[in-house]
Amino acid sequence: MPRIVLSLLFILAFSSAASDVSARQPLTLVHALEGVPRWELEQLAGRFNKSQAEFRLVTLYRALPDHARADLALVADAMTADLLARRAVQPLWQILAQAGARTDTRFIPAVASSFADEKGRLLALPLTPSTPLLYYNRDAFRKAKLDPRQAPRTWYEMPAWMEKLAEAGSACPLTTTFPAWILLENMAAWHNQAIATHDNGMDGEDARLAFNGHLMVRWIGMLASWQKSGYFSYSGRTDEAEARFASGECAMLTSSSASYAALRVRSRFELGAAHLPFYDDLPGAPQNTLAGGSALWALAGAPKDSARGIAKFAAWLLRADVQAEWHQRTGYAPLTLAAYELTRRKGFYQAHPAQDIALGQLLARAPTVNSRGVRLAGLPFIRSIVNEELESVWNGKKTPIDALNQAVLRGNALLYPGQD
Repeated sequence: MPRIVLSLLFILAFSSAASDVSARQPLTLVHALEGVPRWELEQLAGRFNKSQAEFRLVTLYRALPDHARADLALVADAMTADLLARRAVQPLWQILAQAGARTDTRFIPAVASSFADEKGRLLALPLTPSTPLLYYNRDAFRKAKLDPRQAPRTWYEMPAWMEKLAEAGSACPLTTTFPAWILLENMAAWHNQAIATHDNGMDGEDARLAFNGHLMVRWIGMLASWQKSGYFSYSGRTDEAEARFASGECAMLTSSSASYAALRVRSRFELGAAHLPFYDDLPGAPQNTLAGGSALWALAGAPKDSARGIAKFAAWLLRADVQAEWHQRTGYAPLTLAAYELTRRKGFYQAHPAQDIALGQLLARAPTVNSRGVRLAGLPFIRSIVNEELESVWNGKKTPIDALNQAVLRGNALLYPGQD
């Protein structure tokens, strides 16, 4: 066949394919993911577009997402209460029901609960959930004559390990990322303690902060004593501690389970991962840790065709094979038990034990009113207040009880301005 004919046939085929794609009903998803997660989300959208011929999902990056012209938005869990208060979103369960979509509803409770209503129905679909783990430097453990196969199980065991690490030359035995999320919110949930009334805000809009009780005073006081001894080192309010750990400066780190793959690549040593330690003298501990991260929300006012497309995309995302692939490629926790079981059958956790540890924490026990999640208006600002008050402890300006009392007072003033 002449080359000119082949070229014309190729052009016609390409034009036909392009026309088919452009003729589909568009769905726009705005997000603020960066790096590998952003790339993986784009790949996910491409796989969905290839799986059906009716809708075309377009991902749109916005450092500060503008949801005005979007159908779906990926929003951090800390914004859930604000989204619901503004009535800016439509419950996902409602969209799925209206479309008659059938999905697997065997969710991992601790992952689903943060984005569910009082009846357990999904308001949004968690896409980037993770939970805190304890990472450790196995090479540093060997140098300190510690067993590199394990890490401290309880916080009471921690000082002896930190002392040996310090004696072996570690200038930073322990540090943490995201203090408000890990040291306060997850520590409370892990010990089945409330941080706010009304089920941490999950059961109404009148919640008040109440994390200045015995557990937190003891916990922050212990950390303050470790800092004075040179055992605990503050690194910053976000993920600054990961660089200090990966460089070998810090021997142990509490950070997100989603950081495992990156830490394994960046670390100059053999990386270990373990459960978040706990106080074993508190009844019911350990309970379950929280699954923080972003979820896909259907924005209010979507046209009927867009709502049908959202339902189709959500139902596709809830398939066990799709959930399992996303979990394995990104390190984020899956939403469904079927995806977890499929991943286990394939032997994924043998090569990625940290992910199994993370899911073990989330599946440790059925969530209680204290460990379902945190849903407070202005939660990002409350976390900033908590971080600021904790810094006043680390720099010796306040006692733990004074800092926690002040954080509660300032946070409640933010929740209820003008009230005592």
